[in-house]
Amino acid sequence: MTLTRTMAGSARGRRGGAFGQSRAGMVFVAAYVLLLIAFGILPTGYAIYFAFTDAGGTFTGLTNFITTAQDFRFVDAIGHVAVYLVFWLVSLVVFVVGLALLLHRLTSGAAGQALRFLYYIPGALAGAASVLVWLFMLDPTVSPVSSLLGLLGFNTFGEVIAPGNLALLFTVIAFWTGAGGWIVVMYGALNNIPKDVMEAAHIDGAGAWYTAWHVQIPMLRKWIVYMVILAFAGGAQLFVEPQLLSLASVGVAGRDYSLNQLTYDFAFQMNNVNGAAAVSVELLVVSVSAAALFVARSGFFDAD
Repeated sequence: MTLTRTMAGSARGRRGGAFGQSRAGMVFVAAYVLLLIAFGILPTGYAIYFAFTDAGGTFTGLTNFITTAQDFRFVDAIGHVAVYLVFWLVSLVVFVVGLALLLHRLTSGAAGQALRFLYYIPGALAGAASVLVWLFMLDPTVSPVSSLLGLLGFNTFGEVIAPGNLALLFTVIAFWTGAGGWIVVMYGALNNIPKDVMEAAHIDGAGAWYTAWHVQIPMLRKWIVYMVILAFAGGAQLFVEPQLLSLASVGVAGRDYSLNQLTYDFAFQMNNVNGAAAVSVELLVVSVSAAALFVARSGFFDAD
């Protein structure tokens, strides 16, 4: 009887513990769902409503989309963002994965922790602060690397921020700000690769390059896809960098370089909130479609 009571008590304890964990999980999920509804779903629905109506709330179909697409700045803004996305995504995938592999192979202990911290520091700065730092770096009259800028043929701030250089400049700023965090993430993913897999590759005589290309990178595939999806969504919403650069250069860089700048101009300069909402919805559709394509082609949710 004593044994039976003990087993019954243990079973009740396990059920109570499981129920407590389940309840805690539900609380955390409920908080996330509430925030998602308040700051994600409702604003999106509100933007969609504005995109298909006029200032009086009358349904207008695709009129707002057609009107904004006919704006003389719209196609140029699409081209600017597209070029920036190519530079940004390629540099992110190549250098983040490469630096993570190098960090994983060459560092350990205190040295590795220090490098990971140094990689992460730029990401601790807000986007606006990062742009201000780079405004200082890119002005040959005050930059600590003015000699390097001179060797590249840039003697004035206007020459550095010429329209043809902006996509590359924004890529450098974005990489400096956001790549460090992804390097740390990839480093953690590399540490989760089973040791027996790495040992088997070593026993088979695989060198560093072969192991990286045929073992580590394939096992990082889903993390790379995840990074690309978030980077694409963030890059398509390019705003802070060109907006601050435009203000600092007194319009030399242009206040309608990106699509988000164009939505800002529609909403607050032209008082066309409905047109701004239409461009925003288009950005949403493109980002969601690109994410769906990446997920479908990569087998993101396939079981390993």
